[in-house]
Amino acid sequence: MAEHSVAAVNDGEPQPKQNDHHHNNNNNKNDDNIQKSSDPELFCCLLQPAIADGDPEYIGIRRLLLHRKAEAGVLRRRDWRCNGKTYVAYRNYICRPRNWENLRASSLQSTPGNSGRWIPSPSPQSRWSEADSWSSGRDLQNANPVYNHRTSFGSSASDSDHPRKHGVEPAYSFVGMHCIFDQCKTSVTVLKFGHMSSDLLAYGASDGILTVCSVSEKPSVIKQLNGHCKEVTDFDFTSNNQYIASASVDKTVRVWEIEKGICIRVIYGVSSQLCIRFHPVNNNFLSVGNANKEINVFNFSTGRIINKSIFDGEVTSMDHDHTGHLIFCGDAKGCIYSVNMNSHTGALSRSHRYRSSSRLKSPITTIQYRSFSLLARGPVLLTCTQDGNLSFFSVALEIKGYLTLRCSLKLAPRMHKIQASFCPLLSLEKGEFIVAGSEDSNVYFYDLTRPKHTCVNKLQGHRFPVMGIAWNHGENFLASSDFYGVVIVWKRERSNQTKSTYR
Repeated sequence: MAEHSVAAVNDGEPQPKQNDHHHNNNNNKNDDNIQKSSDPELFCCLLQPAIADGDPEYIGIRRLLLHRKAEAGVLRRRDWRCNGKTYVAYRNYICRPRNWENLRASSLQSTPGNSGRWIPSPSPQSRWSEADSWSSGRDLQNANPVYNHRTSFGSSASDSDHPRKHGVEPAYSFVGMHCIFDQCKTSVTVLKFGHMSSDLLAYGASDGILTVCSVSEKPSVIKQLNGHCKEVTDFDFTSNNQYIASASVDKTVRVWEIEKGICIRVIYGVSSQLCIRFHPVNNNFLSVGNANKEINVFNFSTGRIINKSIFDGEVTSMDHDHTGHLIFCGDAKGCIYSVNMNSHTGALSRSHRYRSSSRLKSPITTIQYRSFSLLARGPVLLTCTQDGNLSFFSVALEIKGYLTLRCSLKLAPRMHKIQASFCPLLSLEKGEFIVAGSEDSNVYFYDLTRPKHTCVNKLQGHRFPVMGIAWNHGENFLASSDFYGVVIVWKRERSNQTKSTYR
């Protein structure tokens, strides 16, 4: 490269003599040696002290690892923004095989941008070097139907479990990162797509800022909503995506008008507001769970409390059923409640309570309702606790939301409030698939109906614990957020088999 630069500068001038050329080459080599020897990491490797009774091979490996260790997060993100490379491209670079130079394609026709589309590359080598997800799982045609008739069982898994290698999982394979948002200075605690929307995304951070984005063909930040002075714990869209209601540790509930980016109402409380939902039928009702062990129903138009219900612990998460007659909520002691709600008056009445059999009571971080499941042949409920328990319930709407545990999965305990979500419902699937974040910075896909080999896929791209998970309405994008403030929108691969299920 140095010789090429000299030749370019001297183009059009008399060529130097052979001795001068040899002298220039020596100077260039000396300059390269000076640059290499001035690398501080190389100095650290070379000056690493050797132990008298130490193994020379161990010392050599340690020096090599020190030399190839990743740079600081700030420098890596700066390089990532400048060069348009992703975290996974860097990971694949440092983990490349020995003959990587021979396998490498002569030209890469696709590069993942910081906030743009991922264009697949026709070259298999370049596709390997730029892949943002490892697609693996089970063969749909060889699925065991016995698990469909099983009523309840428990299983355990680790976040470090490797995906199954028995076949390709076309339903939950991803072609890469669609876009990345990294303007947050603190951890992103919660994120959601707009109601019945495929490109409207919002996420709240621990510094109190709520960000509204568009993940369309040209991803961009629409509005930044500033008002909360502490962590945003939860938020919800109205049915027309015109307003957002957010809850925060600063004891307030704020209502925002998205188009103008202004706060139109502030509701003050006496404790931290932990979860919030609009009524799915009557958007004038706003249900908020707080650290004072209660759920308050507010009138969206006036901001006044209509009704309230008291529970045994802090209400940490909630969700409505599709009719709006039931609220499912979880508390800090691991209990799940079914609460009846009058859609006309907003009156609340507790109907059922489910207690975990575990002695250690852990807060429930996720409650998600779905109106139908192939496994339960009816409505189902997903719960996730901070100690790593994923539980899958069937819901009896005719018995006021009575819950029956169908299956569960035990993961490693979490330090952070990590969330989980149902995966898209596919007619060809025989299991019940869940996607969840993890402490080891990966996004995992699990099949809750399998006692063994529950992990079917994982996405690698974050560098810090993944806390938030959300699917868009079209189910072609999956958004994930981490403890360092990075939000990644993954683009799901659409094969011919998965396309046919949506027709």
